[in-house]
Amino acid sequence: MGSGSGHGAAAVAVALVSWLCFASAGVGAIGANWGTQTSHPLPPDTVVRMLKDNGFQKVKLFDAEEGTMNALKKSGLEVMVGIPNDMLLTMANSMKSAEKWVDTNVSSYFNDGVNIRYVAVGNEPFLETYNGSFLQTTYPAIRNIQSALIKAGLGNQVKVTCPLNADVYASPTTKPSDGDFRTDIHDLMIAIVKLLSDNGGAFTVNIYPFISLYIDPNFPVDYAFFEGASSPIVDGSITYTNMFDANHDTLIWALKKNGFGNLPVIVGEIGWPTDGDRNANAQMAQRFNQGFMTHITSGRGTPMRPGPVDAYLFSLIDEDEKSIQPGNFERHWGIFTYDGLPKYQLNLGTANSGSLVRAKGVKYLEKKWCVLKPSVSLNDPKLADNVGYACSMADCTSLGYKTSCGMLDVRGNISYAFNNYYQKNDQDDVACGFQNLATTTGQDPSTGTCRFGIMIEVDSAFSLRLQRLGSNFLLMLLLVLLQLCLSFS
Repeated sequence: MGSGSGHGAAAVAVALVSWLCFASAGVGAIGANWGTQTSHPLPPDTVVRMLKDNGFQKVKLFDAEEGTMNALKKSGLEVMVGIPNDMLLTMANSMKSAEKWVDTNVSSYFNDGVNIRYVAVGNEPFLETYNGSFLQTTYPAIRNIQSALIKAGLGNQVKVTCPLNADVYASPTTKPSDGDFRTDIHDLMIAIVKLLSDNGGAFTVNIYPFISLYIDPNFPVDYAFFEGASSPIVDGSITYTNMFDANHDTLIWALKKNGFGNLPVIVGEIGWPTDGDRNANAQMAQRFNQGFMTHITSGRGTPMRPGPVDAYLFSLIDEDEKSIQPGNFERHWGIFTYDGLPKYQLNLGTANSGSLVRAKGVKYLEKKWCVLKPSVSLNDPKLADNVGYACSMADCTSLGYKTSCGMLDVRGNISYAFNNYYQKNDQDDVACGFQNLATTTGQDPSTGTCRFGIMIEVDSAFSLRLQRLGSNFLLMLLLVLLQLCLSFS
């Protein structure tokens, strides 16, 4: 739907004033990571509106899904599209495949009003946990995508990058000035950095103080934040009081030592989760993300790289189907819940003035929940298997020590698991059976910080119902055929 020309002019004026205020603050435009590993994603148009309502100017994607890209047309948002790691081999081995990918996922959308600025080739492909799976394919994939962009006539408008984890560089002394690229991939990193530099690209790095705190119980908590540290790192004339500056400048030193001291750096992911670990909660996430935003909106940058910081918060929305192999916190990085509710207040230094704006027009299923029947004994031998099944098929990462639902009693834990499975299956009556251990209720069991959610209505919910109906239909058809076979035998 179009708006009247008067409203359109006013909107342009407001946007321009907002941008000028933002630019004068000396901060690079703030972006958000928009991941879609979720059973019930918000409609793409809803997410794009939410991004704009909250003053985000950029969005980073992990693929180039059609619905997402269509929603971004003429949105004005700068877009970084992604090529997943499982496509690197194809892109590396076939120039034709790279050209086809660029034609389908970049050129067509670019010409149709999607403001694509970067193609992210791979995502943290050199993580040590990948055991070298992508060492041979990442560089040639970047090279081929770069060549394909040039061939498509987009070499000046769209740049390549490769989001890398901060584990690709290190300092043996913890001083940033001793930083260099990891020895096992040093030559490969230099080749990639040179390719990026030669083509006007940028080095994209993901920096996570939370992970440092998660893996090392002795990590100084105050050093992860931005209010000063009791044990700062002194590096010559520079004193580092927070991990972000020190980690960022370790990268700058690594680039500088290898002749690329002026290569632009993008912080591709930075954030703090709100659940799934004792250090993951809304208070700490707000403290970190607000500290980071205040830090970069000052325009000071870091000691080794003064000026605006180009960054994407991780992440926009919780994703209930992310792998929890790194930890239960993986499904809770969003500054918004799965249904687009702000988890805490956050001043992004943009037009939102400190209050995050919830997603608009979200539709929910009925106000009903699935809980353990009050009459069921906790000694019932069927309970363990049913709870285990519910948690394996749904999301129980909010249960556990010092999590948002950590205060629940045993019955509450069981009800939470049952309800999560029930909601994920679109409140299907069959999904609240659990061998007659559960029942539905219209009374919200939520308590304190523990939210028993109600699922949202989305297209994917419809498709999940169809899949289930299809499976049931197929099963009935097989039974009918079996009966026919038996009757004729």
